[in-house]
Amino acid sequence: MLNFEFSNPTRLVFGRDTIARLSDLVPKGARVLLTYGGGSIFRNGVHASVRAALDDAFVVEFGGIEPNPRYETLMKAVRLVREKEIDFLLPVGGGSVLDGTKFIAAAVKYDGPDAWEILRSNGGCVKAALPLGAVLTLPATGSEANGSAVISRDETTEKLGFWSELVYPRFSILDPATTFTLDARQTGNGVVDAFVHTTEQYVTVHKDSVLQDRFAEGILSTLIEEGPKVLASPSDYASRANVMWAATMALQGAMGAGLPGDWASHGIGHELTAFYGLDHARTLAVVLPGVWRHQLEMKKERLAKYGARVWGLTGEPAWVASRAIELTEAFFESMGVPTRLSDHGIDAVQAGAKVRARFAQRGTRQGENGSLSPEDIEKIIVSRA
Repeated sequence: MLNFEFSNPTRLVFGRDTIARLSDLVPKGARVLLTYGGGSIFRNGVHASVRAALDDAFVVEFGGIEPNPRYETLMKAVRLVREKEIDFLLPVGGGSVLDGTKFIAAAVKYDGPDAWEILRSNGGCVKAALPLGAVLTLPATGSEANGSAVISRDETTEKLGFWSELVYPRFSILDPATTFTLDARQTGNGVVDAFVHTTEQYVTVHKDSVLQDRFAEGILSTLIEEGPKVLASPSDYASRANVMWAATMALQGAMGAGLPGDWASHGIGHELTAFYGLDHARTLAVVLPGVWRHQLEMKKERLAKYGARVWGLTGEPAWVASRAIELTEAFFESMGVPTRLSDHGIDAVQAGAKVRARFAQRGTRQGENGSLSPEDIEKIIVSRA
């Protein structure tokens, strides 16, 4: 392991009926902006529970944050925050709503000409942000317990991320019962998203991380065991709770502390979302197996460990590594998440050329050691036809 520091300032409040705790967690006298997405929180009763808990607070609402939150939409919220003199933000929803609200928190305090610089600088220009909490209703991204966010911009066809310690939620409420009404697509996407967050930190070139390895293997095994259960029985509280906690733990920092992350599948997947509008998790299900196959020789030792410890495989390391990739693809498919570009009606050759040109323009490489050039990335995408 490398030398590292680790801290996570988010207070996690987990369990049934915990939304009522908002009355204690939101600062007294705060002027609150409640943000949400497409309106599912009205249908599943979460909105009513949140408003009841905030009965004595000043609350303004802002809905319509997209599954891939758009800069153009979020800047409308920034203007509303300034107009209403909001001083606390409360996203209620999944990772996209949380990500979008983190951007709002930073953009309100940004004094430059274009708040997109927050993304271009990967959060480096964030010097202040409004405080926020969160009520999670869709476990997937881990945004409820980290300082990261990913935002899309239509004008430039870009999807970029940023990190800042200033946008960690002060608290996050996680009630597994709020996830009972998620449909199969949302459920499958969430499991795959959490799974790939874990492998991006586990199947990398590093050694001697015994505890982090076991942490990752536990999360992956939990998702493999519990993922199919939540598809089959959406109101199974125990399974929903296990998936929700696994998704939060997958990206709250402890598992990857001191280790090099890969994140190539995320970087490539973001471009597929930017160009084609694919769900984030669906890009990951397409790209990850391609990245692994392309880097099989370099990652063989880690993939073999993954195959042995998570899938129970035995045999020659090269075979175990290859078979582990096949089983991973099969698991994604079993969760209803396709693993080929053709499943989404996308021409792989065309997509590969677009994404190669984007990375070449930026002059950036991908992977934990920068081993993937724009040309390598094109080959990976073409292989996922």
